Amino acid sequence: MDEKLRKVLRLLGETDVIIAVFDEDDRLVFANRKYRTAFFLSETELPLWPDMMRRNFDAKRGTVITNPDFDLWIKSTLSRRGKVPFRAFETDVHDGTWLWMTETVDDDGWMLCIASDITNLRTQERSLRRERDVALQASLTDDLTGIANHRFIMDRLANMLARRPPARSAQGCFAIFDVDNFKQINDRFGHATGDRLLIEFARSISLLVRRTDCFGRLGGEEFGLVLPSTSLNEAASLIDRMINQIRSLRPMPDLPDFSFSFSAGLAAVSPADTPSGIYGRADAALYHAKHSGRDQLAIELTPGPPNE
Repeated sequence: MDEKLRKVLRLLGETDVIIAVFDEDDRLVFANRKYRTAFFLSETELPLWPDMMRRNFDAKRGTVITNPDFDLWIKSTLSRRGKVPFRAFETDVHDGTWLWMTETVDDDGWMLCIASDITNLRTQERSLRRERDVALQASLTDDLTGIANHRFIMDRLANMLARRPPARSAQGCFAIFDVDNFKQINDRFGHATGDRLLIEFARSISLLVRRTDCFGRLGGEEFGLVLPSTSLNEAASLIDRMINQIRSLRPMPDLPDFSFSFSAGLAAVSPADTPSGIYGRADAALYHAKHSGRDQLAIELTPGPPNE
């Protein structure tokens, strides 16, 4: 290793600023001494971020998580984590420390986390800032499923169009999902069962979404998936896996034979595209999928230039 690089890593390791790097799978690949101390990691551990957070939640240490349902909290958090190039926020730690945290994400989904101790801020000011952050998070979260909401998805769609990669690279795709026969499910089993189905659908799809993608609820039984720097072929392959996964689920223990499906419409970014333009093409493709038998993916009928 180059001596200058060794020196840089040594300085990063010993600074009092908290520093960590996560890869596209949200696995820790580097953490300095301060980060490992703050989040109770040994010198050699390189865990997945959700696993680290769950362990600390169970031990009541590290980041303060006010939601008593960790699974709901982690699902909501992962639907937004790493989905924007940069964000900054404040977080409370069980030992009374107050941190100013920043996350910088590259096009491959790697994330640099840097945090500074701001515990000395006045208590009243901290309380007001916490309330602001909670309100902002709530404004970007779907109440029922706990994943990103329509506003967040549309923001990420606009961001994808504004940050297009070089012309020879895949420009990105957008998909709309619709749970098949949802009205009939509601009419037959009741709205409470329908809500449970949407929650299970959101949970199952979220487990298959890549770090660089963003999945959220658009409204009703419709969901959106933003896929930056992804070709039509890559996006179609991913969505086909999702369709197969949902098809295999048996979400009602009292009805072991019950299954459900969803249809999807997919569109690729075209030159000078707009959020409404690509949304409309994905919606038209979804209409085609629904009227061709459901439980399938349809790709826009008149895509732009090849997006391989």
